[in-house]
Formats: sequence, C-alpha cells, structure tokens
Amino acid sequence: MIKNILVPQDGSAHSRAALDCALWLAGRFEACLTGLYIVDVVSLEGPFIHDVSASMGFEPFLNFSTRMREVLESKGKTVLASFEESCRNSGVKCFGSGVSFGIVSNEICERANLADLVVMGRHGENEEFQHGLLGAVTEGVIRKSPKPVLVTPREFKEPRKPLLAYDGSPNAAKAMHSAAEWARALALPLTVICVSKEGEEAGKGGKGLNDAKNYLKPYGIETRFVEAAGDPPSLIVKHCRENSHDLVFMGVTRHSRIVEMVLGSTAEHLIRALPVPFLLER
Repeated sequence: MIKNILVPQDGSAHSRAALDCALWLAGRFEACLTGLYIVDVVSLEGPFIHDVSASMGFEPFLNFSTRMREVLESKGKTVLASFEESCRNSGVKCFGSGVSFGIVSNEICERANLADLVVMGRHGENEEFQHGLLGAVTEGVIRKSPKPVLVTPREFKEPRKPLLAYDGSPNAAKAMHSAAEWARALALPLTVICVSKEGEEAGKGGKGLNDAKNYLKPYGIETRFVEAAGDPPSLIVKHCRENSHDLVFMGVTRHSRIVEMVLGSTAEHLIRALPVPFLLER
C-alpha cells in the first residue's frame, strides 16, 4: 500500500500538476508527501556558466557560481514553501521537504529508495527547450528509479477508467499488482488488455489474460479483459482512445539505449500518444 509519495518540484506547470495528483492520491491512500527541489550541478557548473561568467566579467568564476547557487537555492525554498502550503490546505501530511544539489535524476532516484511512489510531470521548467516526448529528467528517473513512477500530463484530472497493459513480463506483473491495489482502494473498475505481436505463438495473449484473471480474482474488483493481436502500441492507443481510459498501468522493459533511440519503446510510444497519467513499473 502507498504511504510515502515523493514529489519532485521545480515550480513549473507540470510539477504543479504532479503535486495535484499526489495530493489526490495521498487523500485516498492516507499517505504522506515528501517534496524535493534539486539544484542541477550540471547547469550550475557546466560550460554554459563558464561562458556566461566570462562574458559578464565576473572575477573570479567561483564568485559567479556562488551567486547562482544562492539564487537557485532561494528559488527552491520558495517552491517548497508553496508545496508545504498546498499540503496544509489539502489536509495532507507533509513528511518533509528540502533543497539538494546534484544531478537531478540521480538525486530523485536516491530519494526514491525511501518512498513507495514517485509522482512527477512529463517535463520541467525548461519544457520549451526540450524536443522529446519526455523531459530528460523524467526519462532518466523512469530508467533508473527503484520504485514505481507515476508520470502526469500538464493538467491532472481524477481518473475513472484505468487500463492495465499486460504482456506477461515480470515488470508487467508488478504493474498488475499496483493496478489491482489502486482499483480496490479507489473503488475503480479495471480493464486489462493483452496484445500478441504479429508472428507470436498462437494463444499467448489468451494465456496472459487467463493469468491476469486468476491473479485479479481475489481482489474482488470490477474487471474487463480484452485480447488483441497486432502492433501492441497502436492497438493499445486505439483501445485507450475509443474507451476513454484516463490512467494506464504498464511495465517498462529494459532495452539497450541504441535500440530505444532508433526504434523507440512501447512505453514511449504510448506516453507520446496519450495525454493521461502513466504508472510505470520496472
């Protein structure tokens, strides 16, 4: 059961939506929130800052870096003060918040060891400078987080029709456990879709659904099962749109970086195509 939720904040609209989602979850799971603002040492001490300090005539460079550090730390405290106020206004316990310095995705994953769930937006405050479907920090956290990650869209709406994309993999099994716990705790129906790829052995999708039926039966939740064959990302997107699903649970399989750069992954395709929250297990 979810009792500790980590919510990275940077003051952006996406992080505000993540906080709205986390507050909603905390109210229903009786969980505590932990806020985190991270000053990125890569941007603070990288070549860009060296160039700027030289052009602005700061001597020495260290003085400029110290000033930047103070400004960013002050911003972090302001963002976290707003976070704590939101928790108080919502009647949600705030387990603590703090400003830290480091590589942002690494810091989040380190703090995630003491959480049950990480909730964060698809992008951060530099969204306009990012061209991918996910911000670099969010992508890094998804790849490395030791705990489930809930990725929220720019605006949060309470989910009513969750969908589990199940393929029989160990990570999909973790996602199924989370989906079952959420559906039971939130009194929501759950749809399970199992898509067999073209050329896979006959009946594999059916076996996956039977496994899911057997696993979910003791939870006593309202369930619906869908079996399909073809291209998994396309069929899942089509089903999700046609049936107005507003929350997706799925496992993320570890691929080589080269394969993902060239071909993409099912998770990346779905997140690109669907403006709904995604609970990702790995």
